[in-house]
Amino acid sequence: MSAARFDRAAPLLREESVDSTNLYLRRLSQSAADGTAVVAASQTAGRGRSGRGFLSPEGGLYLSVLRRPEVEPERLPTLTPVAAVAVCRAVEAVCGLSCGVKWPNDVLLDGKKICGILVESVLGTERPCVIVGIGVNANTPSFPEELRPVAGSIFTQTGKTVDLDALAAELLAQLDALYAGWLADGGSAVLAEYRRLCLNPGREVLVGGRRGRALSVGDDYSLLVRWEDGAEEALRFGEVSVRGLY
Repeated sequence: MSAARFDRAAPLLREESVDSTNLYLRRLSQSAADGTAVVAASQTAGRGRSGRGFLSPEGGLYLSVLRRPEVEPERLPTLTPVAAVAVCRAVEAVCGLSCGVKWPNDVLLDGKKICGILVESVLGTERPCVIVGIGVNANTPSFPEELRPVAGSIFTQTGKTVDLDALAAELLAQLDALYAGWLADGGSAVLAEYRRLCLNPGREVLVGGRRGRALSVGDDYSLLVRWEDGAEEALRFGEVSVRGLY
């Protein structure tokens, strides 16, 4: 990667391979400056939500950013959808492609998941922080058979390779800008954009064996669902399966 293409004041660390960019920054969390980012060419132990692994071969873009926001803890979960918007913006700016978001944080291109986001808090230490981790399947040429129904990359969906430097630089720029806005207004300014990108509303969803229909995204980025019995509930976290999305 070419450092000249990354125009940001905070430190940028680049590695060929790490276990996980989130774990990498977690180990530096007591000393790293606010905004420190790490970009890796591959991960040997990439992680997704709920403890799942995240396939991270060369060809993808794997990065994490450490932040030290002085905000109420209940605001931290809204960083996840804000990061999803940053990914969509970056892919559109660099590749000219329009993505959507499966609530709350899976970025999809033409019905395939091309990105995962994992936001983790490091609390109970002298210098608490939050780490925003993003993995983008950019030039990944193929996937194991068990992942093919849902996973894809920019390359598999378009047949074109991506300049990883350009994508990383644009993604960091979007993250930095949206984070500054999030500090100021809690993410309300980007809410309309997230609502436009979110693919769940109007679709049948399955949550823990319970069926319903997604209605809308709330002001706090929750997903409003009407269950089959007519009851409505605002989901603020969890796994949501969407019928017919992939």
